[in-house]
Amino acid sequence: MRVKKALFIATVGGFVTQFELNNVSLLQAAGYEVHSAANFREPVYCVREQELTRMGVELHQVDMEKSPFMWRQNLRALRQLCRIIRREDITLLHCHTPVGGLLGRLAGILCAGKGLKVVYTAHGFHFYRGAPWKNWLLYYPVERLLARWTDVLVTINEEDYARAGGFRLRRGGRVFRIPGEGLRTENLQVPQPQERAGLRRELGIDEDTFFLLSVGELSHNKNHGFMIRLLPAVKERLAGRKVVYGICGDGFCRGMLEDLAAERGLCDSVVFYGYRPDAARILACADCLVFPSVREGLGMAALEAMALGVPVAAADNRGTREYMRDGQNGFVCRLEEPESFVDAVEKICRMRPKELAAMGARERQTALEFDMEKAGAAMAEVYAFVDVALEREGTAWEVRGMCRR
Repeated sequence: MRVKKALFIATVGGFVTQFELNNVSLLQAAGYEVHSAANFREPVYCVREQELTRMGVELHQVDMEKSPFMWRQNLRALRQLCRIIRREDITLLHCHTPVGGLLGRLAGILCAGKGLKVVYTAHGFHFYRGAPWKNWLLYYPVERLLARWTDVLVTINEEDYARAGGFRLRRGGRVFRIPGEGLRTENLQVPQPQERAGLRRELGIDEDTFFLLSVGELSHNKNHGFMIRLLPAVKERLAGRKVVYGICGDGFCRGMLEDLAAERGLCDSVVFYGYRPDAARILACADCLVFPSVREGLGMAALEAMALGVPVAAADNRGTREYMRDGQNGFVCRLEEPESFVDAVEKICRMRPKELAAMGARERQTALEFDMEKAGAAMAEVYAFVDVALEREGTAWEVRGMCRR
């Protein structure tokens, strides 16, 4: 009997350990041998290769680049993927990230044959309401075309789900909507007041300081520069309170952001923590999470803050619309109205303990809708759908083989 083998494809190393460990376990429980292909030489997240190896995942270095315009390197990566699929006799491709989704599905076309199914999780299409016209010109036609060779398209928000519903998938294909990658609630424990005070002291944040925090890759999309520019207005509005803005994350924009903070004379007020595997501990110490992303598929950092009862001031985008209710479980702000972020931070700062506790309870209730159990159940349904399709196709191949004989 043919061994079922799944290959996760993502552009950068660390993606699977950051977001897909639960899905690895689901596939293994379903009898799959699991492989992972990525550019492990250019990790964005903490790779933790040992953890994948310990789980029995076989790793494959593929020289993918995040930019789709680096076509020479990505053409080489496509050839590498095809060799892996053929050599390992892969039966299921699960593609992630824009370039990983592009190359993975192209490899699926080139290696099409008996029992190869292609799943693509769109963690947020680059085309969305209000997106720049170049995004629509570049990404929309490609996604619409590649959908024809996709068996399952997984989306994580209502706007993308509705958009994908207009795509023509491979015959028998289906679009699913899931509640994100799932919150790991075991890592999101609300600390006791004494423990929280101790954690803040470790970070050099005293109890009288109003501690703003952002969590995410240092990229233009995450928009940390927006908050650095806005910080003087926040400090002016909260006159009498010391304000510190911390950023957990790393990325190619770090140097630019550090220069921006220095130019604005904010070196004492802006703290770069870098990539932190324990970001949840720092988040639990914050007085407010500011989430100014231009684009989000869902926005796990905001959901993690809500699970911890930390007030959130978030930009209005298709991801945060899935769970943010202005004035109830946080504050929804508009990037074109920077003053709305200042207003939201001030409201949070002025809230009484009883009001903060009530908002925190509503936040935690919201976060439960996106926990690992619900996300896992949704992905189990996706993989069950693929298994049925594989069995049906395998039976059809056997029947055709008998007819030939």
